[in-house]
Amino acid sequence: MRDVQIGNLTVGNDRPLTLIAGPCQLESADHAQMIAGILKEACEKAGAQYIFKGSFDKANRTSLNAAPPLGLDKGLEVLA
Repeated sequence: MRDVQIGNLTVGNDRPLTLIAGPCQLESADHAQMIAGILKEACEKAGAQYIFKGSFDKANRTSLNAAPPLGLDKGLEVLA
């Protein structure tokens, strides 16, 4: 078995489940914080580790009415 270090988490077959999840498209910093907070709490209750992910330039949206992407600069600012 091999462990992989991701930031301060160690991921591996003999480690707790690690959930990598977040919104398909970042809408704002508040939106990202809300989702990250809820998922972090759920993972803590379940004994799982959590890594936040989110897209800041979603090119394959299925709706023409979807919010425009944040773009690189604003997206990286939100993820920071």
